[in-house]
Amino acid sequence: MALGLEDKKAIVAEVNEAAKGALSAVVADSRGVTVANMTGLRKAAREAGVYIRVVRNTLVKRAVAGTDFECLSDTFTGPTLIAFSSEHPGAAARLLKDFAKAQEKFEIKAAAFEGELIPAENIDRLAKLPTYEEALAQFMMTLKEASAGKFVRTLAALRDQKEAA
Repeated sequence: MALGLEDKKAIVAEVNEAAKGALSAVVADSRGVTVANMTGLRKAAREAGVYIRVVRNTLVKRAVAGTDFECLSDTFTGPTLIAFSSEHPGAAARLLKDFAKAQEKFEIKAAAFEGELIPAENIDRLAKLPTYEEALAQFMMTLKEASAGKFVRTLAALRDQKEAA
């Protein structure tokens, strides 16, 4: 489908806007994935707060120029699907990693977080980041364990003091 200049400008502006508000991005190759499976991926992405778009390489290069995701420019070869996480840095990585497990033809190329290029083999660094709620729960468990340990040490010190007396 031929795109006019105005259509191309609109796509670049839309992707650039998504990139400016994003915390992380993941680039993938979706060749060979059925339309039904891509529709399911798009639905899951909307629910997870992830912006997904299949974009021409020249347009996506222009869209990410001057953003933290400019480091991904070398990965824009072949059909490019780009996913931006705006609510949680690991959301897009987690979503696409799970999708790639079910789709053998779907290939994650790379990711970017805070201007750093993350190769596809290291996507777990981003995918395994805890959500805000998970991080808060881990922090509370640490505090709980620390206070419980302090309480046990206090009881042991009292016991030792009474035995000495």
